[in-house]
Amino acid sequence: MGDPSNYIRKRESRAENGQTRDLSYPPLPSALVVACYDNHAHLEIADGDDPLDYLEQLDMASSVGIRGIVQVGGDLETSRWSAEMASREPRMLAAVAIHPNEAPAYEAAGTLDEAIAEIDELAARPRVRAVGETGLDYFRTDEAGRPAQHRSFEAHIEIAKKHDLAMQIHDREAHDEVIETLLRVGAPERTVFHCFSGDAEMARLCADNGWYLSFAGNITFKNATNLREALETIPRDRILVETDAPFLTPLPHRGRPNSPYLIPVTLRFMADHLGTDVAMLAAQITSNTELVYGSWDAEPVSQGGSPWDAAIDPSELA
Repeated sequence: MGDPSNYIRKRESRAENGQTRDLSYPPLPSALVVACYDNHAHLEIADGDDPLDYLEQLDMASSVGIRGIVQVGGDLETSRWSAEMASREPRMLAAVAIHPNEAPAYEAAGTLDEAIAEIDELAARPRVRAVGETGLDYFRTDEAGRPAQHRSFEAHIEIAKKHDLAMQIHDREAHDEVIETLLRVGAPERTVFHCFSGDAEMARLCADNGWYLSFAGNITFKNATNLREALETIPRDRILVETDAPFLTPLPHRGRPNSPYLIPVTLRFMADHLGTDVAMLAAQITSNTELVYGSWDAEPVSQGGSPWDAAIDPSELA
């Protein structure tokens, strides 16, 4: 197992309500008959009493029918890691971006333009297939930081269009503003609402514009009626699935560390809610995912070895 000290981030051991979390990983679910993908995960974040390194997580995911993941960055450091990991690991593709909650800090430091320019460079690397996660977050960022979020979001939209990449949107309590921006400046051809958090009306609007909705483990939560109604509303060819690992672990494991190997839990819940066969839904979502990001086999990995190797200096990755 890799040394957790090499990870870029470590998740807090307490839940948002201040209660101590169960820090053990859930058991493996039954394998899917038809393989599927996790289109949004953060495997650079160490979590749990005994953190799993990214290879352990990928191997466990493979064992239950997860064909690949999109490893997502949120600042320069994690975006560099994501691009580097994807260049070495055939089960990974990368998304790179400055997260909307990070944009104000870069702006305050006078480095937002420089950071966006580096994201543009990373977006040109092989096996980087998406710009994300980018967007707007009015939950964690106050009004003073919102101009930087908007400027960063629009710049990321242009990067995605420039490189003909998919875009993964982070939208938290900013639905109207995100949609207004997309309609005003023009959304990339393949636009994904990561961890969709809207309602059925918003889902219909997204589908009418050809955008994809990605559902995470929180669709299983008892209070997530809006997400289940949105799932019922949209055409099957607009649906994606994700973990947002290590966050948003589906029931009955809520609060424990999440990992791509738990996609089958969320997928089975979605299929049951829609009254459809799990294999059919998995096949549809697999097709959707490949239409958005392309084939995981289209570009070979360029080098072997682990980007967690202590011999590799993260500052040298570009």
